[in-house]
Parts: sequence; structure tokens; C-alpha cells
Amino acid sequence: MSLETLVLQFQKKDESAFEALYHMYQESIRGVIFNIVRDEAIAEELMQDVFVKAWQKSDSYSAAKGRFFTWLLNIARNASIDKTRSKDFKKGKQNLKVDFFVDILQNKTDLNRQTDAIGLKAFVEKLADKCKKIIELLYFKGFTQKEASETLEIPIGTIKTRNRNCINELRQMLDI
Repeated sequence: MSLETLVLQFQKKDESAFEALYHMYQESIRGVIFNIVRDEAIAEELMQDVFVKAWQKSDSYSAAKGRFFTWLLNIARNASIDKTRSKDFKKGKQNLKVDFFVDILQNKTDLNRQTDAIGLKAFVEKLADKCKKIIELLYFKGFTQKEASETLEIPIGTIKTRNRNCINELRQMLDI
């Protein structure tokens, strides 16, 4: 069954389509979430929540606006950022183990392998360095545009423009 057919069936609340899409994207979505929350258990829980939310809001997806995976990725990214800003999450991270920080330092410059289940890294690697940095911060590490602006020490307007241009370059590479 084609992806388009699966998505249409998913929107019609077909459970087998849900299951197929879940198995197709669960690793990638969990990887993106983990890069943001840095906790396996929370990443697993959020990944499941993302699929439930996508199921409930499936009518809001439009193929004319972009790919299904991108729509799902945005739900995951937003849920992850919301989680990291929650009081419970911040409270739970007050007494962190040293391993947490070592892991962050080791993975700071790498795109997590789990996010590459669909081969996205190969396309991102073809982009200019300025694009790689912005996409990594915004989509793989869950930075807000303001945080990316501060980290890269460039104006937020430049971040927004580069992000849009870089995503357009990726779309052209992927023929979307």
C-alpha cells in the first residue's frame, strides 16, 4: 500500500493504517524526541502521545501543505518542547546524574542515529554549514528560534529566513 493511501486510511480512522504508520515512523519520532528531552522513558511516552494526538487530529493534516512525516515531526517537536518547559520536567531534572551531562557533551555535534531511519541525515549533510547548524538546533535538538539565534549569535530574523530557505532546499532535494 502506498504512503498516500495509508495516510488517507489513517485519516478515515483505519486502525491497520495507524499501525503501519506507527511502525514506519516510531524510531524516527522517538529519536527526535529523545534529542530534546534526553530521557528514554519520557521519549517513549511522548512518542506514543504524539501518535495518539496525530490520530485524534488526523483531519488537520493536508498533503498540500507538506509531507505526513513532517507534520508528525512537528507534533513531536512541539510536544517535546512543551514537556521540557513543564514544571514536572524541570523539577525532575534538578538532581541529574553526571551521565546526563556527559551524554549531552558527547552528542552535542552529532545528529542522533535514531532520527535517521528515513535517511534524512544524508540530505541534511548536503546542505551548506549554515543550514546544517540551524536545522540541527531547531529540529533535532528542539531549540526555539530565539534560542538558536542566541546560540549562533545571529538575529532572529536571519534564523527565520535561513530556516525557511534551508527547508525549501531540503524539499527540492526530496522533490516535495
